[in-house]
Amino acid sequence: MGKRAWLIGVIVVVLVGALIVDLPGFAKLLGISADFRVRQGLDLQGGTHLVYETDLSKVEAGGEADAATGVVEVIRRRIDALGVTEPTIQKTQDNSRVIVELPGVQNVDEAIALIGETAQLEFREGVAGKSLDDNGDMTSANYDDWGDVGLTGANFVKAEVQFAQGSTALVQEPQIQITFDDEGRKIFAEVTGRNVGKPLAIFLDKELLSAPNVNEKIDSDSAVISGNFDLQSAKSLAIQLNAGALPVPIKLISQSNIGATLGTESVQKSITAGLLGLLLVVLFMIIYYRLPGVIASVALVIYALIAMAIFIAVPVTLTLAGIAGFILSIGMAIDANILIFERMKEELRDGAPLQSAIDAGFKRAWSSIRDSNISSLITAIILYYFGSSLIRGFAITLGVGILVSLFSALTVTQTILKLIASTGLKNNLVLWGLGSKGLKGRERVGGAI
Repeated sequence: MGKRAWLIGVIVVVLVGALIVDLPGFAKLLGISADFRVRQGLDLQGGTHLVYETDLSKVEAGGEADAATGVVEVIRRRIDALGVTEPTIQKTQDNSRVIVELPGVQNVDEAIALIGETAQLEFREGVAGKSLDDNGDMTSANYDDWGDVGLTGANFVKAEVQFAQGSTALVQEPQIQITFDDEGRKIFAEVTGRNVGKPLAIFLDKELLSAPNVNEKIDSDSAVISGNFDLQSAKSLAIQLNAGALPVPIKLISQSNIGATLGTESVQKSITAGLLGLLLVVLFMIIYYRLPGVIASVALVIYALIAMAIFIAVPVTLTLAGIAGFILSIGMAIDANILIFERMKEELRDGAPLQSAIDAGFKRAWSSIRDSNISSLITAIILYYFGSSLIRGFAITLGVGILVSLFSALTVTQTILKLIASTGLKNNLVLWGLGSKGLKGRERVGGAI
């Protein structure tokens, strides 16, 4: 009884947590202040879908992926400046295009004009009384507070991550090596010569990327930016620096505007389809499996509440494709229960005690449940990795639905079955979907629970 009570407690806690996330009214009833809401994708909320073609003709072979990633990062910074909430910005697998989705954007022309500009990388020196104090320490990250030195992305060749040489530390620190052309080398030597001990700011689109201190005059075509970098932050800075140096023009090749009215209508139809599908599944389970069908239906409702709570809490951006994946997972969620119940019925027809039939049903069905769900998860992972944003939404909701359905079938359904099997209903064959003729040589379900 101890293990069963523990499982019931887990189910109750998970269910209450799901209700708090799904139903704001329930959270207020419990005195909990929570602001959970469904994150809607572009096709539901309305907005603008833009597709840009990247010109990688001047990028060195093998650097296409980093160049396209740099374009994505630059666009992301510019979109953030617009104040757009939850934009989607991603490159295609072949790096030839960048897809931008802007939910709720009103001024589309402004967004297009801002995105279409080439990234501007600039090196600027500190100005006493503005960006520097009397000790030469930085006091401002404002672009206008730093002085122009004439060193831009046009003089910048590349940035790459390397590790500090000659360090005695067990783990070598990553650093960024930057390289200039001949003209850039001359300017860089002059700038570093008069700013020894002071910071030299690096701006991308007038936003500060880094402001490393100049340790000495550098009369070379390369220099090193070091500091408290981890590998990921060093790679990120190198990509941003390269984005301002590489001439990667982008061309708008597709633009589509989606109205909120279409999104609202689609949501209503999807909800109707989902509720109808859920109702038909529940009716089938109750009519065919009777009491186990009722238990499976309760578990299915719990499954839907938990899955939706995960979508809201993570959060997962729901699109029409994502809703389709969730609806599909409802039908898949009941598959495990059907396999279990069929194995149970076989055990009961052979005269096994109800408790043994339940245990055997779950044990015998597990291999089939495991294999089918693993194959479905692999499919979802492949769709997410290779698919576009809409396909990814479908893959995420499908994958989450599969994982939650396993919890629903193997924990919720099994716990409720065993709980009811411990009551006086254990000997009612009709409720368990069997008649007396279905048994081999027995008139009732034998054995103790």
